[in-house]
Amino acid sequence: MITKEATAPAPAPARTDLEPPRPAKKRRPAWDEVPRRQIYLPLGIYLVFTLIPFYWILLFAVRPAGSTSLVPWPMTTEHFEKVWTDRGFGTYFTNSVYVGLATLVMTTLVALAGGYALARFDFRIKRGFMLALLCSQFVPGALLLVPLFEIFAELQMINSLGSVIIAETVFQLPLSIILISNFIKNVPYSLEEAAWVDGCGRFRAFRIVVLPLLRPGLIAVGSFAFVHSWNHFLFALMFLNNQSKQTIPVGLNSLMSADSVDLGALAAGGIVAAVPVVIVFAFIQKWLITGFSAGAVKG
Repeated sequence: MITKEATAPAPAPARTDLEPPRPAKKRRPAWDEVPRRQIYLPLGIYLVFTLIPFYWILLFAVRPAGSTSLVPWPMTTEHFEKVWTDRGFGTYFTNSVYVGLATLVMTTLVALAGGYALARFDFRIKRGFMLALLCSQFVPGALLLVPLFEIFAELQMINSLGSVIIAETVFQLPLSIILISNFIKNVPYSLEEAAWVDGCGRFRAFRIVVLPLLRPGLIAVGSFAFVHSWNHFLFALMFLNNQSKQTIPVGLNSLMSADSVDLGALAAGGIVAAVPVVIVFAFIQKWLITGFSAGAVKG
């Protein structure tokens, strides 16, 4: 009887055209996997360089006159009393608050109307108007002094806080209108249409539906206008001649003379000027970041 021997299959020849396996790509460490020293060390160095000037101002403001100590002890309030009463910073502070709040209200209202028109309506010169707004940001405020001074002189508004308020509002409007316009574009137009179907007019639909959604943008625009008018020096210097009408930046400039500078009084005045702005920004920081980030993106 003839039997066939079982034969094993021949092994397949090895392929030589296969690429060698690539090394696994190194995964980028996540935020929570980064060593804390790589985060806190640069931030700490930056914080030191940022806080040293503020500490220096505080040191001159609270240490006695003639002292050279690097530690403000014993502390004194004589410099604050001097600038608030003798130098008239109480009046300057009141004038700055009035100018800042008035500029905030006027800039926000006009920018809200102009931004809504640019966001919701199409008209022939819309692109040209937007281009003019953008180009106006390249014009320095010093070039506006002569025409504004002539206009205010004709209107008999020289040495009036109203002239500074109008000038600050005009200077802030282009950027404010652009930000509000971009922010309104991010609000769905269908929300207004739904309000119209329910019987609301355009103004009522805007007030009930759109305006509550613009809170971050309004806070961003208003705070920017307030801080700029609070710190702006040029318009107040040129349009206000009476000392009782001047603002804090002009008051700080009056503390410096050609012969000497009262460093203690100047530092105290700087703290008086900075503290209100710091307090305001501490409360509106969240809304400010949201407003600027949303207004900077085209909807």
